[in-house]
Amino acid sequence: MLLLQAVQLRSSLPDTGGDDLTSFFGTSAQLWVVGLIFIRLASIVLLVPGLGDPAVPPRLRLCFALLLAMMITPIVGPYIPAMPPTLGALTGIVLHETIIGLMLGSLMRVLLFTLVTTGEILSLQTTLSFAQTANPTEAQSSTSLGAFLAIFGLVMIWVTNTHHLFIRAMVDSYQIFSPAKTVMIGDAGTLMVKTLGESFVLALQLSAPVIVFALVFNIATGFIGRMMPNFPIFFAATPVSVLAGLALLALSLGTIGMVFIDHYQQYLGVFLKGARSG
Repeated sequence: MLLLQAVQLRSSLPDTGGDDLTSFFGTSAQLWVVGLIFIRLASIVLLVPGLGDPAVPPRLRLCFALLLAMMITPIVGPYIPAMPPTLGALTGIVLHETIIGLMLGSLMRVLLFTLVTTGEILSLQTTLSFAQTANPTEAQSSTSLGAFLAIFGLVMIWVTNTHHLFIRAMVDSYQIFSPAKTVMIGDAGTLMVKTLGESFVLALQLSAPVIVFALVFNIATGFIGRMMPNFPIFFAATPVSVLAGLALLALSLGTIGMVFIDHYQQYLGVFLKGARSG
């Protein structure tokens, strides 16, 4: 299949002629275009939610990035500059594309931590913070509710076809972040800080029902403890707090998913050319 795609790609790209080295897959200029696109896409795929998770083998991610690079080369090929004549210039443009890919992949992934933060807040309010489990979306453990909501967010992204916006953002990135322009490190840093702030605020909003319940419940149990000092309030209140908190989470889970996916799609609009111009 890859050989067939390579033959089709070779026929779709213009032959630059000259002294380019020629092989079965095309001229050196054509291979340069595909390789440079692959570098940016591979950097994005290594971090994008779902494909960038530690559970996905790196070889599979790179194969997907290579296949995607070959598919979109006829679209974004005109935006790729010619091969530099010197090794230093070639290394510079390769690093340029790598930095842009890692920057875009990180920005696409950071908002997913909203649900992880929501799970951590809910665990603190329901006394479940001691229940740690492996989080498949990260390389470390987190609370059970945080891991559950992280997987729930990934399911929402793929079920609602939001992952299609990932591919569209990869294609549009060549018009927004051209390989011939300098990397906008300052703007990317500002966007990252703004996104982290919005992520934390959104996490507080999503966990607001359980926070309100926990506040009222703790005040009530505090009064009971003061009125009945000998009553084992901790052993009686903890199961009620856990059950009521999980019940509120179950009732609000649909709203949490819809609010999260709506914010995530609006956030991805930053990387889409049509959304930016509109």
